[in-house]
Amino acid sequence: MNRSIKIVALTTEGLSLAKELQSHLEGSDLWFKPKPFAEKIQSAFSAGDGLILICATGIAVRTLAPVIGNKHDDPPVLILDERGEFVIPLLSGHEGGANSWAALVAKIIAAQLVITTANSYLSPIYAVGMGCERNCPQHDLAHLLHDCLAQAGIDIEQVQSINSIDIKADEGGLVQLAKNLNKPFQTFSAPALSSVRDLLSTESEYVFNTVGVYGVAESAALVAAMQITNSSAELALVKQKTAKATCAIARSYPIFDV
Repeated sequence: MNRSIKIVALTTEGLSLAKELQSHLEGSDLWFKPKPFAEKIQSAFSAGDGLILICATGIAVRTLAPVIGNKHDDPPVLILDERGEFVIPLLSGHEGGANSWAALVAKIIAAQLVITTANSYLSPIYAVGMGCERNCPQHDLAHLLHDCLAQAGIDIEQVQSINSIDIKADEGGLVQLAKNLNKPFQTFSAPALSSVRDLLSTESEYVFNTVGVYGVAESAALVAAMQITNSSAELALVKQKTAKATCAIARSYPIFDV
C-alpha cells in the first residue's frame, strides 16, 4: 500500500483496533473523532489517501458521497466494525487495490474479509511473479512457489504464467521451473513493471536501486495478470520471501467491477 493512510476511529473500542492497525501499517496516521469530521475525511479522500474507517458503512457512504469520482482515480476505502470482526473494501476494489489491501488488513487482525464486488463471483485467472538471486537453484524456486500456491489456496493448473523482470530472462532456475510446470515464462521491462507501483503491498528501496523497480515479484505478477485479461488486477498473495527468492500471485477478471 503505497499511499498515505488514515485510520479513523469514532469509538473507544474502535480506537483500540485503530492503534493495533497503526502498529502494523508503517507511516499511517490515526484520527480519533476528527473534527470537522466530514471535511477532514473528504479532504483526505480527495488528496488520494487510503482510508480505513472504523465505523458504520452508512456513515462512510454519506460522508464520501459528495467527493466520489470514479474507480480509476479514487483511493481505496476500507470499512471495519469496531470489534475487528469484518473488513469490507468499500471503494476501488480492483482498480484502486482495496480488495488486496483489505485481505492484508484482515490477515493482520485475524478478521473475516467481505468482498462484495461483482467479479468475486467470476472465475479469476492467476499469474505468478518471481524474483531471485543470480543462479538461484530451481528446486529452491519450486519449493517457494509450492508454498505460495498453498497459501493462496490455488493449484498450479490455475496459474497462467511465471513472470519476472527482463534482466532475469536468462535465469536458469526460473526458465527451468516454468518448463517443468509447462507454463510460459515471461519477463517485463522496468518501465512496464513500474506502471503498477501503486498496487504493491510494500516497496523496497534496495530492489529499486538494484533493478529500477520497487518490487519484482508483485509487479511482474500484476502486469502479467492485466495482460491476460486486458483488465485490472490485484494481489491474491503478497510477496513472500526466502533467503534467495521472492514470489507473489496476482489475479484478474475478464470484466471490471462496477
